[in-house]
Amino acid sequence: MPISPLLAHLAPSSVAPAAFGARPARRRFVAERKTGMGNRSFDLSCSLRKEEENGTNLSPFVRKLFKEWDDRKARGLFHHDISSCETKVLPGEHNFVATLIEGRDQKKRPTQFGMNQVLQPFDSVKFNFTKVSPEEVIFTFKESQNDSVKYFDNVPHAVAASPTAILINVSPIGYCHVLLIPRIQDCLPQRVDKESFLLAMYVASEAKDPFFRVGYNSLGGFATINHLHFQAYYLKVQYPVEKAPTEKLTTLGNGVSIIQLVQYPVSGFVFEGGACLEDLSDVVSKVCIFLQENNKPFNALISESGKRVFLLPQCYAEKQALGRASQEFLDMRINPAVWELSGHLVLKRRKDYDEASEATICRFLVEASLSESEFQELKSCILEFLSSAAPEE
Repeated sequence: MPISPLLAHLAPSSVAPAAFGARPARRRFVAERKTGMGNRSFDLSCSLRKEEENGTNLSPFVRKLFKEWDDRKARGLFHHDISSCETKVLPGEHNFVATLIEGRDQKKRPTQFGMNQVLQPFDSVKFNFTKVSPEEVIFTFKESQNDSVKYFDNVPHAVAASPTAILINVSPIGYCHVLLIPRIQDCLPQRVDKESFLLAMYVASEAKDPFFRVGYNSLGGFATINHLHFQAYYLKVQYPVEKAPTEKLTTLGNGVSIIQLVQYPVSGFVFEGGACLEDLSDVVSKVCIFLQENNKPFNALISESGKRVFLLPQCYAEKQALGRASQEFLDMRINPAVWELSGHLVLKRRKDYDEASEATICRFLVEASLSESEFQELKSCILEFLSSAAPEE
């Protein structure tokens, strides 16, 4: 599918102030429950507080999402029961979270594309989200004039023009693990664009819960399906990356601050501030597009209900392809996607789970991260790119 002309030529040598364009037109956006789907529920286990089980502190959007996800669990649509999977917080400075899901890599949908290119064309022959069972669809978003049923306001027309879907992740790693598929019928490849990233920010904001995060994996950053999607799930713990020390680099004219992680095994950026959610989303999406156009794999975590975004460049797939990855970690079969880089590790073997330690996890994350010199070079390029582009009026 073609992309917007505003995003077609983003590269260090071709960035102009006009690249930020005008603000898009606004429309109301609502969530529509799919016809014929039940409302059975199951025990939410220890991941929710007692008052949350009664729905007291949940936003209407999250309450609806939980109810529908519970229904799919009761129907037996998942490859495993996440509530029975062992999870622990590792002692140490970072408090990494480890979850044991034995054989998950053998049950989930396989990767069907090369890992050496961040941008690849959509291939309708391979698996994509238009081919899922209708039962996996929780609900779709559509335009509405009915204020009583709306969930999102002020969503760009370009996003609202085609239905957007939320599906269950049939191989969940946490409670209410779902997939957000912008404009599902448009069959967009896995590449960030301005409108879809803003939609993901709206979802995080509408959840109104810091324990419900939205994540993105680029191709080469361990996305497994080349069909544009974000992920989200609920985990009632602060991720290690969210509490890592930071160092401010600069503040842009629109008030968005660019920050870097320090004393964390993964080198990365934090974006926060701005007058509104759109200001923050605009800057982050531009940097994501910059990375894509320069073939730099990355992962993004939308945190604190859309108030902070972590952007984590990585190189683990490249190391694997070049035969430079440690055999120790290859044997563990950990794919360092957004959740792993943020500090929630999914382990597939009992031995690895029982022996997991902060020292081992740190060594693995350092291997997945850019080296110090690589990160410094990329940081300089990104800061130069941002300084050459003007914020939106």
